[in-house]
Amino acid sequence: MDADSRIAAVEEVPEDGSLLFTVREGFDTSEAILVALADGVVAFENYCPHWTDVRLDKGSGATVREDELVCEKHGATFERDSGSCTFGPCEGAVLETVDITVADGDVYLTDDRYEFENKGPSGDHDLSSGGRIGFSGQ
Repeated sequence: MDADSRIAAVEEVPEDGSLLFTVREGFDTSEAILVALADGVVAFENYCPHWTDVRLDKGSGATVREDELVCEKHGATFERDSGSCTFGPCEGAVLETVDITVADGDVYLTDDRYEFENKGPSGDHDLSSGGRIGFSGQ
């Protein structure tokens, strides 16, 4: 495996959350998350399909409840292994996967769409602080 595509050691991926990383596609960056499974690791793009500007992992790990990922904005829940939404406004949608492989205890990005940029968020901005629609009634 190429050292430039190494994301993290498998042991760095928390069992009760996610590990955030940044990928580059041309001049654009976006975020993805690694999620631990009983038999490996899976990666998804870091957004809720209901509103794609809402991140599942805001930098401290995605919320996990009853072994499912949770969108804190909408309460949607996603199966950890498949990314299928089992409850919420995007029920039936599926998180977009990011291709990875595990070799010698490390996780590598193998998705042809992306180049690995860095572990952690894509910038110091917080896209999760609100939706595009205000609910204040004003």
